[in-house]
Amino acid sequence: MIRDVEIENIIREYATPVFEAAGLNPKSIKTYLVNDHRLNAFVAGGQNLFINTGLLMQAEAPGQVIGVIAHETGHIAGGHLARTHDALSRTAAATIASMILGGAAVLAGSPDAGAAILGGGQSMAQRSFLAYSRSHEGAADQAAMTYLERTGQSARGLLDFMGKLESNELLINASRDPYLLTHPLTRERIDALEAHVARSKYSDVKDDPRLVAMHERMHAKLLAFLSPGQALRKYKDDTSVPARYARAIAYFRTARMDDFVKAIDGLIAEHPNDPYFHEVKGQGLFENGDAKAAMPAYAKAVELVPNSDLLRQELARVQLATEDPAVLDNAIENLKFAAHYERFSPGIYQLLGNAYYKKGDEPRARLYHADAAFLRGEMEKAIYNGEVAARSFREGSPEWLRAKDIINAAEVQKQKRKDQ
Repeated sequence: MIRDVEIENIIREYATPVFEAAGLNPKSIKTYLVNDHRLNAFVAGGQNLFINTGLLMQAEAPGQVIGVIAHETGHIAGGHLARTHDALSRTAAATIASMILGGAAVLAGSPDAGAAILGGGQSMAQRSFLAYSRSHEGAADQAAMTYLERTGQSARGLLDFMGKLESNELLINASRDPYLLTHPLTRERIDALEAHVARSKYSDVKDDPRLVAMHERMHAKLLAFLSPGQALRKYKDDTSVPARYARAIAYFRTARMDDFVKAIDGLIAEHPNDPYFHEVKGQGLFENGDAKAAMPAYAKAVELVPNSDLLRQELARVQLATEDPAVLDNAIENLKFAAHYERFSPGIYQLLGNAYYKKGDEPRARLYHADAAFLRGEMEKAIYNGEVAARSFREGSPEWLRAKDIINAAEVQKQKRKDQ
């Protein structure tokens, strides 16, 4: 699982009109980016949409990604997961739950914990839990066509995506894209899409140029982060903004810091109000050991996108790494802002505890570390930190009540584990 503010916002731009066309609240659907080179996307655990980086990388245009999102939205709006609940409970319901919880751990800044949770069940989840019936697939396609029509977008991108799958369908299972295993493709589905494209008045509508530009940047960024050497070769002589962006990221990923600073500063000079260039500069400097130099870059990114919980968390992490007491209160403010939107993030609570330790406030540090331990599933640690915190606060105070809640919840979880 990966987090990236820019890419998440691009996916949100793609998806919001589709969600609204389906009568869904865009804020109620959580999208996760899965760091997997294979072509796949799926929904699970209610209104959770998972998209592989491989799908984003292989999509040649935003319309292809939007078409897939529309299809997956059809599964959500159609209640297909709920209708297969009995079958799911017999196969991999626990696996999907662990996937989502593992994803939360990774997204919260605990990649080791997340990887451990995710490792056990992803294959089963994709191959068994999400193997919809063919009738569900056809219904989701019909819903996707309806949503795209309502938004005035062409379904040609979804048809092009199906064409990619069709050429892969006859391969043996081990070589197939996971999407084919979870979303069985039939000629009837392609025929239905072709018929729709032939009659829709929107079929020749081109992708919004703004979305095309976003797609090119997203593709360049993903390639640079995931395969920096390949990005440097691909974009060697390209002077476009996406190419220069990719080279800058690839430079810091390969520790060529002088080249990185020169490249990213050039982009910032031309586009001073682009928050993501500032964020990448901060990330590059921080990951190469210069937290103090990274802090102004992250601060500028937050100034430009003040409502981003992830940017606030990243800035706070850098602020704490500087060991500068003057920025502790600001770091705590940023983390509390992030926690408001990421209430189940152990990483944020861990950082809050660290911040309060640096301030010399051990009771609050223990309280936040108890929260973090509980969310990581470390019940003994949660109880211990909760008890230490409870003894330090006035009985009946909000902090005391919170500590007691954590202790009680952890005790219940311990007992459940014993009973299993």
